[in-house]
Amino acid sequence: MTYRLHILNKNEKEVIQSLLRKQFGGKITIPGMLVKRGAERIFLFQGSLDEKQIRNLEDWTQIERVGLYFAKIFQDKQGKEHIRLSIEGSQILGNQITENIFELDDELAQKWMQGEELNIKTGKKGFLLMKHKNDFLGTGKASEEKIGNFIPKSRRLKSKSIIN
Repeated sequence: MTYRLHILNKNEKEVIQSLLRKQFGGKITIPGMLVKRGAERIFLFQGSLDEKQIRNLEDWTQIERVGLYFAKIFQDKQGKEHIRLSIEGSQILGNQITENIFELDDELAQKWMQGEELNIKTGKKGFLLMKHKNDFLGTGKASEEKIGNFIPKSRRLKSKSIIN
């Protein structure tokens, strides 16, 4: 029987943690079970069900996902794997990350949460963890001229004066 969900084993989880350490530094340890939906989307499950119970449930009904959306894994044009943390993924791991953190002031945080790209030269390329004061706000992708924004339209702030 084939399953739609792929629960990562210990070695597969370590590959993800290793990629995160390479991208963001720190001694990253992911607290929970990782589950893949399709080839790219990774979910973090910290509930009380074990793998066997999830499989039994999946035999009984269609399961769209288990846990919360944590990250997306993909390959660049050169075949190198990268991980982009979701907003929740950045919040869960933020205090473990030591590199590639971009600090936002109030004005930039406002623009970021409204879904805008930031036209800033950071001197870096690749994924950056976006941080405003003590809050982690997801991951952006830095190029020479800007930081690309991945906040879904449904999660963007509408108000122009939410951050104080």
